[in-house]
Amino acid sequence: MPPPFQSHVFVCTNRRPDGNPKGCCASKGAEEVRAAFKAELDKRGVKGRMRANAAGCLDTCSFGVSVVVYPEGTWYGGVKVEDVPEIVEEHLMQGRPVARLVMPFARKEKAES
Repeated sequence: MPPPFQSHVFVCTNRRPDGNPKGCCASKGAEEVRAAFKAELDKRGVKGRMRANAAGCLDTCSFGVSVVVYPEGTWYGGVKVEDVPEIVEEHLMQGRPVARLVMPFARKEKAES
């Protein structure tokens, strides 16, 4: 069994039926975002220490492609492929969450703790 990951990135790839009022991350490019995270982690040589996984519904599809990073529990919304290198560099490598992508409810929780 491999050791625990230093960081674990979960990308919502949930698919809801067309017309669902909540929408779904899958139709907003989630698979491409997940693939971009995997490629970026591999490119940086941290594949064994950090992992990007598909997640089922995170119940935040209304925010766009949803991503949560553990162990910090940082929630990102509206993530696009072009945001992935910035999240990897700033958050995963430097320990600084990308504030412009943090979901509003997560900003409030962080401020209160």
